[in-house]
Amino acid sequence: MLRGAPTRWLRSGWRARLLVLAVVALLCVFVAVGPLSSTSTVKAPAPPPGSRQVTFVNNTAQTVWVAATPGEAPYVMASTGWVVPPGSSATATVPNHWDGRFWGRTGCHFNAAGVGHCRTGDCGGVFRCKGSGAVPATLAEYNLDAWNHLDFYDVSMVDGSNLPLYISGAASRGKDPISLGGCSKAGCTRAVVCPAVLQVRAGGSVVGCLSACAHFGTDQYCCRGKYSTAATCNPSRWPVDYAAIFKRAEPYAYSYAYDDATSTFTCRGDCNYRITFGLTPKRR
Repeated sequence: MLRGAPTRWLRSGWRARLLVLAVVALLCVFVAVGPLSSTSTVKAPAPPPGSRQVTFVNNTAQTVWVAATPGEAPYVMASTGWVVPPGSSATATVPNHWDGRFWGRTGCHFNAAGVGHCRTGDCGGVFRCKGSGAVPATLAEYNLDAWNHLDFYDVSMVDGSNLPLYISGAASRGKDPISLGGCSKAGCTRAVVCPAVLQVRAGGSVVGCLSACAHFGTDQYCCRGKYSTAATCNPSRWPVDYAAIFKRAEPYAYSYAYDDATSTFTCRGDCNYRITFGLTPKRR
């Protein structure tokens, strides 16, 4: 800049002092923020008061495209889609009072605009989910700060399952009901052994397992009509107790509509959550 400046401009006293001050000011900015052409690290804003951190862990051998329902205003998610490669994790901030669900999608392909399709758990053909998603999908359901400042959460396979999924790391004090390895007092997480009649296939492989309600659609399997109470909706009286198949895989999860006694958990206080897809590898 100075190479083409006239000599008389440089010899002017007040102009010289002004130039020095300008250079000093520029150096101060340079030191404070670094070179404009470099990538500076900006501290992320603190999460909103009462929000929860939910971390998704992928212990499967395939990429999981995590989805979430947006929620009802004003308690809505900032994002509803995440890509989690095998062995990786991602974290989402969830607003207080959010009432919704997370699930994993498999076999997905999306273009640059976020439009595409998933073999299981598809959400209207878009990456950033706007609805509840397609069955079968194993669900992590939440109702945050719902009553008496308690979070209510559960794993549901009422509509079927596409991935083993368990929730841990939730308790603000005491011992978590589900361990980091996916075990509870009732047993540990396993893959669903799906009977042929409930299997969902794609590309020659089994990619999911429908529930009896989702497949047959009868009042008895779906706990509707005269079977719409906890007393009358009893899987042991079904033509086939398909609920037991899902309960053996995840003893802490909902296997049918009225499976409340062993399947709903609560947390109060500083509750952050870890949702694991797949099974934790056994240590040798």
